[in-house]
Amino acid sequence: MKSPTAIRRSPENQIKPVCLYAKQCPSLKAMKERGSIEHIFDDKPSREKDFVRDFLSYLTMSALCIVLGLFIGILGYHWTAGLDWIDATVEASMILSGMGPVSPLLTNGAKLFASLYALFSGLVFVLAMGVVLSPLIYSLMKQLRLNKCQKD
Repeated sequence: MKSPTAIRRSPENQIKPVCLYAKQCPSLKAMKERGSIEHIFDDKPSREKDFVRDFLSYLTMSALCIVLGLFIGILGYHWTAGLDWIDATVEASMILSGMGPVSPLLTNGAKLFASLYALFSGLVFVLAMGVVLSPLIYSLMKQLRLNKCQKD
């Protein structure tokens, strides 16, 4: 039984057939006979457990990055602006979440820290989102992978 194929254009504008179902692709069958891709056709439940475990571990790493960034902000606002711990926590939380400052900053050191912390907060947010989304994007790319068929 031949695998259903679709037509895809390569960057050189050449038409190439592409398998729609990976398990029926002749090139994959040949590779499976050689034993080089046995891990692709493993049980699905174990892959789902691995995905959930990986996602939770990446989510934990992301949360740790955010907590570390918040802790840096709390210490910085407490020492440079002389804010109480709770006010420093509110200020750091608002800056880290992108909402903006709450308390007026009176000293030049506090203003300098606030500007550097705002830049740092933007990077922490991008880093955290990248860490959280990386297993999702990897899983999506793995599921959408199309394999080229070999001509018989």
